[in-house]
Amino acid sequence: MEQRELNHQSVWSILPDRDQWAHKGDFGKILLLCGSRGYTGAAALAAMGALRSGAGLVYLGVPESIYAIEAVKLTEPVVFPLPDEDGKLSANAVEDVLDLLPKMDAVLIGPGLSQSKGTLAVLKAVLRECSRPVVVDADGINLLSRHKYLMRGRTAPTVLTPHDGEFIRLAGSLGTDRPAAAAALAREQGCIVVLKGHETLITDGEICYRNRTGNPGMAVGGSGDVLAGIVVSLLGQGIAPMEAAAAAVWLHGAAGDNCAQKLGQYGMLPSDMLEELPRLMK
Repeated sequence: MEQRELNHQSVWSILPDRDQWAHKGDFGKILLLCGSRGYTGAAALAAMGALRSGAGLVYLGVPESIYAIEAVKLTEPVVFPLPDEDGKLSANAVEDVLDLLPKMDAVLIGPGLSQSKGTLAVLKAVLRECSRPVVVDADGINLLSRHKYLMRGRTAPTVLTPHDGEFIRLAGSLGTDRPAAAAALAREQGCIVVLKGHETLITDGEICYRNRTGNPGMAVGGSGDVLAGIVVSLLGQGIAPMEAAAAAVWLHGAAGDNCAQKLGQYGMLPSDMLEELPRLMK
């Protein structure tokens, strides 16, 4: 397997130049399906991660019961309610989601989603019907771990972003050779795997990027939601899937390193990382 390293120069070379005549629709229409009762922060952080990394239009679909909370939290994303049951997306949301998919350039599902029959129905619809890149994170991965057949026949790019626990639920084990385990899962599922942790790995089964940015101060709830938002943003802007995932991981870690330098590892927060992203991409 070919091993590659990431640095600021290589990441900058991945990011496309911006046409002075461009409009917001040229920088990606992104659909996020996130959040549930009690997990409103995940949806907001993912949406802002997408916007702070350059997405032109971010649409955030959340359960109707938390719509008012998200609408107050967020100014720039287009927040809209979807049918819910007990604070989670219900199967009745599938029709609305299917109407939106053809209009989108990339989709993220999972942050704060929770697990239920309804969220499983939405995940199934996205993986089976979306012909654009899809990022599956957090509870999306936990749902997928019990229903791996949903990946069968999927030809559009899919990025899975598990931490170690989610990886083990999905793959069965991890072992000591992390690159080999991540590559095996990528080949098995026909996807890109972002195995999060110290020196996060990004692999499609043939090539493996190893990321050197990041620090223990990022080990706090919400950090992964920001990363998922960055990944889907870069995919929606038309960057090739492997390069989009790799650049997102480097930027996320570098933002965390800047926060650690300024604030220290104990008190830094995912929302602080959001503020650093524009400076890294300037």
